[in-house]
Amino acid sequence: MYQGHFPPLGRVGVVAPPPLGFFDGEERYVDLQAYGEGPVDDERDAVVEMYLTFDPQFRTLGVPPISAAAVREWQDVLLDGHCVLAWHGDRVVGQAVLVPDGDGDHEFAIFLHQEYHGAGIGTRLTEATLSYGHERGVDRVWLLVERDNRPAVALYRDVGFAVTSTVGAEMEMALTMDW
Repeated sequence: MYQGHFPPLGRVGVVAPPPLGFFDGEERYVDLQAYGEGPVDDERDAVVEMYLTFDPQFRTLGVPPISAAAVREWQDVLLDGHCVLAWHGDRVVGQAVLVPDGDGDHEFAIFLHQEYHGAGIGTRLTEATLSYGHERGVDRVWLLVERDNRPAVALYRDVGFAVTSTVGAEMEMALTMDW
């Protein structure tokens, strides 16, 4: 089955890994940093805080969890992979991860606080995380997304993911990074 390609053809060398700072579509300065390189001492608490204020309507496929204890346990799994955080000042506003799946590939997941949707942060965070993973030897990435989550599907297609299978309301997308 065809898998997409990152970066999309013609964009090799354009996409940078973290650290990376930029102004989003709302003119807020956003800093993308690998987990452990952020502006606060306890980044894990900052990540948990983002999820505790996450609007339930933006939860998908059962994540993120709701309680602080469940978020911390979930982060134990996510932080076992490659993690990039989006910071607005000393506040985490987004998290993207590449988690090893045990078969040599990595699962991609991204979460952006609802106050920061629609400002271009998700695209930049996705590209930076894929570049960060590539620098660390990741070459095949897949994800699951709800088919009716049009903004997410469009983002994933824009950065190079292609649909590999569809089951019920879920769609699997994948890409290779062989630059």
